Amino acid sequence: MLNRISTYLYLRPKLILAFLLLPPLLWFLIVYIGALITMLINSFYFLDGFTGKVVHEFTLKTYAKLLDPTNLEIFSRTTLMAISVTVACIILAFPLSYYMARLASPRMKTFLYLAVTLPLWSSYVVRVYSWKLILAQEGIVSWFARLIHIDGLLNWYLSLPGVGGTSLALSATGIFIVFVYIWLPYMIIPIQTALERVPRSLIEAAGDLGATPTQTFRTVLLPLAFPGVVAGSIFTFSLTLGDFIVPQLFGTSSFYIGKAVLTYQGTSGNIPLAAAFTMGPIVIMIVYLLIARKLGAFDAL
Repeated sequence: MLNRISTYLYLRPKLILAFLLLPPLLWFLIVYIGALITMLINSFYFLDGFTGKVVHEFTLKTYAKLLDPTNLEIFSRTTLMAISVTVACIILAFPLSYYMARLASPRMKTFLYLAVTLPLWSSYVVRVYSWKLILAQEGIVSWFARLIHIDGLLNWYLSLPGVGGTSLALSATGIFIVFVYIWLPYMIIPIQTALERVPRSLIEAAGDLGATPTQTFRTVLLPLAFPGVVAGSIFTFSLTLGDFIVPQLFGTSSFYIGKAVLTYQGTSGNIPLAAAFTMGPIVIMIVYLLIARKLGAFDAL
């Protein structure tokens, strides 16, 4: 009996493939896509201001609230933070990725791989809380600032408009620092992978033709490694866009998208508005992914 079944399946490889793909596809369609569709449907409902209950009637009133100046400011603040974190990660990741791909010995490359990925093995929440202690008023950063007598400069910086807070642990700068630390590995690995795919002969040919190191980087290395840069930016941009833990722990009274969704859904019970808010980052990321696909970013994943 088992031999017959084995022979039957062996002669029908497409059937085996269907059996293998069916469970993950069902999970993806029902749990993942189904949850997104449910959220999309809820975003077209609205909250009755008198009873505080969700009214299950199709309307665009909830989406109209997203155009309020306060909500538009939340979208712009979050998008600007995501862009800033992405640019900072690119600047920090590229030199290290180049060294890992081109200059490091096999032993050093292994060590650097471990150093880059080791923080990912620990709890995300523990790492974030660790930075809370580092950047606090009593933390090592403030202590070092007092030690070298620049605490006055630090306090002046924290008093600037848009920075706010009594310490780096309660400021937009603190959010930026922690985001860069948390997501930097997701930028290093794709860039390093893309750089390893660049043939060494192309770089040598550029040198033989008289190109300077700067010209070689600008005309040969960067264009070929650019898909890796875009691939890494997909992670850093999207993860920053939807995160709520870091803004919740390090932010001031200024809201970000993730924090706003948590407040509307948990504190206010306004599930339709929370769902409509969530649609914003999804639309932004769909556009971003379409652009990244045209740039060949998925080839470097």
